[in-house]
Amino acid sequence: MPAAFSSPQNHPPYYAQTALRIVAIAYLVLWASLAIAPYDRADWLLENALVAALFLALWGMRRKFRFSNVSLILIIVFLALHAVGSHYTYSEVPYDQWWQAMTGHTLNSIFGWERNHYDRLVHFSYGLLLAYPIREFFLRVVEVRGFWAYFLPLDVTLSTSALYELIEWAAAEVFGGELGMQYLGTQGDIWDSHKDMALAALGALIAMLITAALNKKLRRDPAWEWSQAMRLK
Repeated sequence: MPAAFSSPQNHPPYYAQTALRIVAIAYLVLWASLAIAPYDRADWLLENALVAALFLALWGMRRKFRFSNVSLILIIVFLALHAVGSHYTYSEVPYDQWWQAMTGHTLNSIFGWERNHYDRLVHFSYGLLLAYPIREFFLRVVEVRGFWAYFLPLDVTLSTSALYELIEWAAAEVFGGELGMQYLGTQGDIWDSHKDMALAALGALIAMLITAALNKKLRRDPAWEWSQAMRLK
C-alpha cells in the first residue's frame, strides 16, 4: 500500500490524491454530523481539544513537513474513530446494538465482555494507524534507518500513550464529577490505563511488523523514498 501512494518525483499519482480527498471529505461530513447533538457537549468539547491542537500543528508545519498520502489517510481514519467516541462518549458507543441489529447477537455476549470496549479499539488503533506516520516523521527529520526506524515509532507510541493517560488523570482531577469520570472512562477497571497503553503498543508493533514485511517483499522502503524526495524539494 505505501508504494502505491508515494512517488520518487514527489508528485503523488492522481488516484492517490483523489483517494485522500474522498477520505478527507468523508471525515468532515462525519465529524460535522456527529458534532450537531453529541451525548454530552462538555465532554465532546474536551475530547476534541486535542483534535484541534493536532490540526493546528499539521497546518502550522505544512510548508516545512508534509506527510505522505498514506500517512494522512491513516491519521484521518483514526480521527474518524475518535469522532464517533467523542459523540457518544467512549463508554456509551452503542456498537453492541449495531452488531445485534446486523446479526441478532450482541458482540459482548459473543466474547464474554462486561464493559464497553470501544475505547480499547481506539487505543489499539492509535498504535496500528499512527505508527506509520510517526515512522515517516523520524525518517524525514532524524533520518533513522534499520532497526531504529521500526523501534522508535513503537517507543513514541507507548510514551505518548502514557502522556495521554496522565492528561486524562489531570483532566479528571481538574473538572471532577461526571465530566471528569466520562473523560477518564475507566468504567470501574483499576487497570484501565495499563491495558490502554498495552493495546496501543500492540497496535504499533503490528503496524511496524507489517511495514517491515512489506518493505522486505518490495525490496525498498517507500516511506524512506518519500522522505528523501521531500528533503530534496
